[in-house]
Amino acid sequence: MEATLEKPRSQTKNRTIRRVAVLGSGIMGSRIAAHFANIGVDVLLLDIVPKEPNELEQAKGLTTASPLVRNRIVTDAFQTMLKASPASLYSPKFADRIKLGNFDDNLKDISSFDWVIEVVVERLDVKRSVYERVEQFRKPGTLITSNTSGIPMHLLTEGRSDDFRRNFCGTHFFNPPRYLRLLEIIPGPDTDPAVVDFLMNYGDLYLGKTTVLCKDTPGFIANRLGIQSLIQTIRVAEELGLTVEEVDKLTGPVVGRPKSGTFRLSDVVGLDTTTNVAGNLVKMQHDESRASFELPASVQKLMENKWLGDKTGQGYYKKTKDDKGQTQILALDLKTFEYKPSEKVKFATLESTKAIDNLKKRFPVLIAGKDKAGEFYRQIFADGFRYATYRIPEISDELYRIDAAITAGFGWQLGLFETWDAIGVKKGVELIESLGKKPAQWVYDMLDAGFDAFYKVENGKRKYYDIPTKSYKVIPGAEAFTILENLSNNIVWKNAGANIVDLGDGILNVEFRSKMNTFGQEVSEALNKGIALAEKDFRGLVVGNDSTEAFSAGANLAMLFMFAVEQEFDEVNLMIAQFQKLIARLRYSSVPVIVAPHTLTLGGGCEATLHADRVVAHAESYIGLVEVGVGLIPAGGGTKEMAARASDLYQTGDPELNILQNVFMNIATAKVSTSAQEAREMNYLRSTDQIVLNRSRLLAEAKQAAIELADNGYTQPKPRTDIKVQGKTGIALFRAGVTAMHMGRYISDHDRKIADKLAYVICGGDLSSPQNVSEQYLLDLEREAFLSLTGEKKTLERIQSLLTGGKALRN
Repeated sequence: MEATLEKPRSQTKNRTIRRVAVLGSGIMGSRIAAHFANIGVDVLLLDIVPKEPNELEQAKGLTTASPLVRNRIVTDAFQTMLKASPASLYSPKFADRIKLGNFDDNLKDISSFDWVIEVVVERLDVKRSVYERVEQFRKPGTLITSNTSGIPMHLLTEGRSDDFRRNFCGTHFFNPPRYLRLLEIIPGPDTDPAVVDFLMNYGDLYLGKTTVLCKDTPGFIANRLGIQSLIQTIRVAEELGLTVEEVDKLTGPVVGRPKSGTFRLSDVVGLDTTTNVAGNLVKMQHDESRASFELPASVQKLMENKWLGDKTGQGYYKKTKDDKGQTQILALDLKTFEYKPSEKVKFATLESTKAIDNLKKRFPVLIAGKDKAGEFYRQIFADGFRYATYRIPEISDELYRIDAAITAGFGWQLGLFETWDAIGVKKGVELIESLGKKPAQWVYDMLDAGFDAFYKVENGKRKYYDIPTKSYKVIPGAEAFTILENLSNNIVWKNAGANIVDLGDGILNVEFRSKMNTFGQEVSEALNKGIALAEKDFRGLVVGNDSTEAFSAGANLAMLFMFAVEQEFDEVNLMIAQFQKLIARLRYSSVPVIVAPHTLTLGGGCEATLHADRVVAHAESYIGLVEVGVGLIPAGGGTKEMAARASDLYQTGDPELNILQNVFMNIATAKVSTSAQEAREMNYLRSTDQIVLNRSRLLAEAKQAAIELADNGYTQPKPRTDIKVQGKTGIALFRAGVTAMHMGRYISDHDRKIADKLAYVICGGDLSSPQNVSEQYLLDLEREAFLSLTGEKKTLERIQSLLTGGKALRN
C-alpha cells in the first residue's frame, strides 16, 4: 500500500510509505501498529528492555541477554492486542506484517523506515529522550510524528535538528485506532507545509480517517470539546438529581451518540484518563471557562476510592453475579455512593421522540421537554454551544473542523454546530441567554448579517459559515465525497422506504430508508424501479446509503410471519419467488450494478451484495447469511450463490468437499464477518471487489466503479448452468457431521432439521453423483426448503422472538 502526494507545496520530495516504525507498544502503540498492518504496511513495533527477568524467566535460567527477556514487554503487549475484542486487525493473518523488537537492539533499524511514530508514555522528558536516540539512526527526510494527546509540539522538538523539526508533526489517533475515525494533525512551529499536506491526504485516503488540522493548543480540538462536554454533563446530572442510568439513556442513541452514553463511556475510557486530561485543561489561564474542567463531586469521590471504571472492576457501573450465577449490572447511586441494580429509564420527553426517526428533527422536541429530561437537554446543549463559540479562532479558525473532530473522535452523529442548526441558531442563542450567559460576539454578528445557519447545501455541496468573510464556503476536501443528504434536489423517485437519487454522470443510486434498511415492500419496489430507470435512461446503478447502523439487516420478517401464521403458503411461496427475482435482477440487468455495503449487511443485504457486478465495501462491513438464526435458510439466492462460488473454487486444488464444508458451516452457524477483509476470506467478497477504508468516500468510489464498468463496455451476463454440486456424497458428509453435533447436544432438534435442509440445497439435492446444475435449479431447491421451514412451529417461535423482543431464540 502506497501513498504519494502529487503536488507538495514546497520542494519536499514525494513520499511513499512502505514501512512504519512504531515506538511504544502499549494500548495505543500496538493498535496503531495493527491498523498500519491492516492497510498493507510493514511495521516494526518496539518497546523498552525489562530491567531484569521475571520469576518465570528466572526459573528457566534466562537472563537479560536472552531475546525472550529483552522483547518480553513488546511481545506481551502484542499478544494482548491479538486477543482484544473487538479485534484490532482486519484479519489474524495480518499479524505477520508486524515485526517485534526493542529500543536497545532494534532502534538502529529505523534507518530504513519511511515513517517513525512515537507512542511512548505521555511525559515530556521520556519523549525527548526517545527523540534523542531516534536522531542517531533516523535518515534525513523521514517522517517523525508523535501520538501525544496534548503535549505542545514546540516543547517536543526543542533541541532537535532542523531536518527533524521540518519533518515532525503531531498525529493524534483515537482509541481504538481501527474503529474511531479521527486523526488530528498538529503541525509544530517548523513543520514543512508539505508534510502537513501529505499527512492530511494519507490519513484520509489510506488510513480511512477523518483528518482534522489542529492548532497546537491544549487538548487540541476533540479532547478540548469532548472532555468539557463530559464533565459538564456529569455536573448538570448531579445538580438535577439524575441517575447514572438516566443520563446514559439521555446521552446515547436518542441524540445520535454511542449507546455507552456518558457514565459508561467514562468507565470504558478510565476515570484516571479523563481526570488527567481535565487536570491539564483546568490550568489554562486564557480559557474563560476553565472552571468547567474542575472535577464534579462524583468524579472526585470515585478517584478517592480508586474506582476508575473497567480497569479496576468498578466505576459508575459494577458487574456482579446474582444467586443463580447470572451476570448483573449494578449502577452507582450518586447520592449514597452505593451500588444498586440498574433500573429502566422513562421520561415523557423521550417517549415523545420515539416516532421521530430523523435525528435532526428530534432535537427541537428534546429541548422543549417539560420534565427533568428537557431541562437537562437545555442546559447541556446551551453550555456546549456557548463553549464552542469561544474556541474560534483559538483552537480552529473554522467551525466545521470542530464538528469534524468531535463527531469522528467521540462517535457523535452530529457535531455541536450541526446540532445547533437542528435546533435553530436563534433558538440556541435564547437557550444560552436563559442561563444568564452569551455566546461569542461573532454569532450575534452572523445573525445581524442575515445568516441563520452554520451550514447550508448549494448545488449538492455542503458549505460552512466562514466567520472572517461572513460568507459560506465549501468544506475543503468534501468534493471527493458523495453524501446523499446533500443531493435532496436530485431525487428522481421515492416512496416511504427508499429514494432513487441521480448521482450525476449517468449513475443512479437506490437508497434504502426503512428501519435498519430492511427489505420490505417499499424497498423492493424501489430496487425494481431503480434498475428499470437505470436500464432506460442511465449508465449504471449503485445500491448504497449513508446509514450509520446498517447497509441492510435483511428481510422484513413481519409480513412473512403473518402469512406463515395464517398458513398462507401460496403467499409465502410468491413472496420468496419475487425476492429471488428481485435479487437476480441485480446480476442480470443490462447496466452495471454496484453494491456498497457497510456496517451490518445481513441476510437479504448479504444476498444483494453477492449478486452485484462489483462490490465496493467499507472496511468495517459485517457481512453474513444469518437466516438460520430465525429457523430458515437463505432463499434470496444466497445458498445458490455460495454453492456457485464453491464450485468456482474447485479448480484451486483443495478437496472439493473441504471447500463446500467451509461454505456450509458459515451459513449453518450464521457466521458474520468481523471486517470486509474477513468477508473476502469467507468468499462473500471476491478478489475483484473493492475495500474502501474511509466511509465518507464509499459512495463516490462505488459511483466511479459503475462508470468504469460502463466505460469498459459492460455486457449483460447470462444465468449459469455450470454450477458443480456434490449430490448424495456431500449430503451424507454433512449429515454425518450434523448428527454428531446433535448427539453431542451442541445443536437442537430444530437446528438439525434446518442444517439437513441446507445440506440438501447446497449439495444440489438427491443426485446420485456430482454434476453441473443451473442457477434456477438451485433457486427452486432454496424456495422449497424455505417454504417447508416456514410451516415449522419452532421457526415461527424464532421469528416471533426476534420481532417482539429483538432477541434470537434457540429452541
